[in-house]
Amino acid sequence: MSEPRRVLLAGASGLIGNCVMDASKDEAWLRVVALARREAPMPRGARMEMLVAQPEEWPNVVAAIAPNAMICAIGTTRKQAGSEEAFRAVDHDLVLSLARAAREANVENFVLVSSVGANPNAKAFYMRVKGEVEAAVGKLRFRRLDILRPGLLRGKRQGETRPLERLAMLAAPLTDLFLLGDKARYRSIDARAVAAAAIQCSREKAAGQFVHEHAAILRQARRLEGVA
Repeated sequence: MSEPRRVLLAGASGLIGNCVMDASKDEAWLRVVALARREAPMPRGARMEMLVAQPEEWPNVVAAIAPNAMICAIGTTRKQAGSEEAFRAVDHDLVLSLARAAREANVENFVLVSSVGANPNAKAFYMRVKGEVEAAVGKLRFRRLDILRPGLLRGKRQGETRPLERLAMLAAPLTDLFLLGDKARYRSIDARAVAAAAIQCSREKAAGQFVHEHAAILRQARRLEGVA
């Protein structure tokens, strides 16, 4: 039997990170090494490791582990960060430093969880930063790079309250009905589906750069379910 594929998960304490950890326990081919700045509860029965370190130490951790693949699910908000500069330090600078460390460690598959609407030329600061880091990571020329651009994430965040997001989730079943055609990519999506898609992308063999929005994320999630 071949050795399990080692996947390093950055951002384990977030919504997507928690879902990745939960889904990984059902995948015999996978061993997740979770990386976070604070301890996060691990799912019962999960075959994985949890490493806790300060963000400035994360690139060294990537180099030491040298995983087969990496899922980067780091993300904050302008409100949480406290300023635009602090937000950029996380969603751009930290993500890019990890991607560079992964490239230097010859990581084969890099999966970046971004956001629908990401564009380096966007007027909105949040979308512009997301677009800029996508472009920067793309220039590193990984063997395979998958960028996931989900819309509003549905799911329960641990120890975190976002009142406006909760209201949007309540309205999502109705508002999603009006998002048709090209706007369908803005539909809300279950965080578990995004996590499943990220796991599936971490094992894909075809080389290249791929961007997955709503429908494509769901297809990748179904592929993982089909394999399972």
